[in-house]
Amino acid sequence: QVQLVESGGGLVQPGESLRLSCAASGITFSNYNMAWFRQAPGKQRELVALITSGGRESYVDSVRGRFTISRDNAKNMVYLQMNSLKLEDTAVYLCRGNPAGSARSYWGQGTQVTVSS
Repeated sequence: QVQLVESGGGLVQPGESLRLSCAASGITFSNYNMAWFRQAPGKQRELVALITSGGRESYVDSVRGRFTISRDNAKNMVYLQMNSLKLEDTAVYLCRGNPAGSARSYWGQGTQVTVSS
C-alpha cells in the first residue's frame, strides 16, 4: 500500500522559515519523481517544486531562490525547505510521487502552511 505522509506545516510570520517533510512507503522511492504542490483557498492546485529520480530540481518562479526541494533515498523522504516566507505562500502543501516515465501518481493528505503577521 502506497502512503505519502506530509509533516512540518504550521503558522509563521512573514520572513520566517519552515521545513516540510514527506515520508513515502510502499514504493521503490528512488525510482520516483517527487513533487510538492500547494493549494490555496479558491485557487487551483499549483506545482511548487519537483525533484526527479535523478535528482534534477525545478521550481515555480514565485518560489525560486526561496524554496529548496531535496530527497533522501535511504530514508524514503522528500523535503521542502521554505525560507523568506510570504503571505501568499499560505496554502495546503501536498506531496506527490510518480514513477519516472509513468503518468500514475500518488498523493499525500497535505499539511497546512499559514503565513500571517
